[in-house]
Amino acid sequence: MSLDDLDRRIIDELRRDGRASYAEMGLRIGLSPSAVKRRVDRMVAERVIQGFHVRIDPALDGAGTEAYVEVFCTGTVGPEELRRILASIPNVVEAFTVTGQADAIVRLRAATMADLEEALERVRLAPQVDKTRSAIILSRLVESRQA
Repeated sequence: MSLDDLDRRIIDELRRDGRASYAEMGLRIGLSPSAVKRRVDRMVAERVIQGFHVRIDPALDGAGTEAYVEVFCTGTVGPEELRRILASIPNVVEAFTVTGQADAIVRLRAATMADLEEALERVRLAPQVDKTRSAIILSRLVESRQA
């Protein structure tokens, strides 16, 4: 599917205010509410829009301690195996395969430093993991709405 200018404007409106009504979005971009709804429904059906989410302050949600962890594996470990290992750890928020020396980068969240240490230990104890290198997040400087 290709996106036209109106689709992109609807996506921009959703990024700006995901709670805006179809009528509000339609007024801003020059479409009727039903036309906006049809386009949103089509983009959802075609997986252009892959979900609608609520973002909550992690500190208020009981997960204010956060770290990025580089994971270095022994031998060759495929992405599916890494996904299986990391998906079993509840504190893993995101995980990515990456270029460079590390095999993956993992974002962990926990309520306390002790909980974060326990989650990190679970990553380290996976038999395919050789070592990790961690960076604890001190403060968030920039956060994109596109994330």
